[in-house]
Amino acid sequence: MKPRTRARGTALQALYEIDLVGHPSGSVLENCLAEAELEERLQEFSRNIVLGVLPLIPTLDFYIAEHAPEWPLDQVAVVDRNILRIALWEIAVDDQTPTKVAINEAVELAKIYGSDSAPRFVNGVLGSLADRLNEIRQAIRKP
Repeated sequence: MKPRTRARGTALQALYEIDLVGHPSGSVLENCLAEAELEERLQEFSRNIVLGVLPLIPTLDFYIAEHAPEWPLDQVAVVDRNILRIALWEIAVDDQTPTKVAINEAVELAKIYGSDSAPRFVNGVLGSLADRLNEIRQAIRKP
């Protein structure tokens, strides 16, 4: 697995635990980072993802739900929901990763951590979101 994919996987594990059982985000993140044994720059990348996604979950979820109407967000698998949150945050907020790369990375995480149908689902939702990316960026970045 590529180093940045591993870092995204670490962020995914932290967000998954926080989402599923509600443990305190700081301790969950630090435990995940310690177990992952990532180099410092990759730890920072994982930390940025988690700390970037957490405060925007309601907004990210709004757009995700809008583009997956046949699946109420509370019925989407926890892992898939968090993969989508990470990718949408990367392309709409962080803007350091090209959209296609973020989508490919999300699909890769879905292959590793999700069900057999997860990669297709993640790719479809993110493709739909990418079509409205400018509008979503403006809405998320409003002061």
